[in-house]
Amino acid sequence: MTDFNTATLSSYSARAKGAMFFAIFGTAWLALWNQRAMQGKGLGYLLIAACGLALLVLAMLRQRQYQAFAPEDNPASRRVARVFHLINAAQWVIILVAGNVLANLGYADWVVPVAMLVIGLHFLPLSRLFNAPGHFWLGLLMSLFAIAYPFLLSGGPADPYGCMGAGLLLWGYACLKLLAIPAAVPTTTATTTSRKLNAF
Repeated sequence: MTDFNTATLSSYSARAKGAMFFAIFGTAWLALWNQRAMQGKGLGYLLIAACGLALLVLAMLRQRQYQAFAPEDNPASRRVARVFHLINAAQWVIILVAGNVLANLGYADWVVPVAMLVIGLHFLPLSRLFNAPGHFWLGLLMSLFAIAYPFLLSGGPADPYGCMGAGLLLWGYACLKLLAIPAAVPTTTATTTSRKLNAF
């Protein structure tokens, strides 16, 4: 098995893991939309939960399928994990601080678009960290949407369809990630890997 095949299979495991999180957070955004736009109708929650769960289960199955090819625990992977946690922590700190400032200044309606903008921007460094160009485009689209929708939708920054847009972007990206993962591990590659693993 070549290094290229090993790296490719490892990337499938990482994509599936990422799709799991995008499915979860996309579902959260759409649940918020249902609460605000549809007054929290039970049928809306049910449909959103069903679609989100389907995406999550598929991503979990793909991740389990390629689990054997996940990156090994080494100094490089631990460094990536540390940087990821720092970026993620910074994202939430900025959202909490900005949300409190806006609320105290009487601009509570702007909390959601600002949070969406911060979330979108945090994907930009993650794109380079994980060598995932798709993260860059997702972050760019979400950031532009967060800036634009308060001025384009009739409800302004409080328009609930802003939450819907964020949720659909995340779900759409989860779908793209899953579509890029083969439904079955290539036979020749899997056989070679199995032989190598059995040698230890």
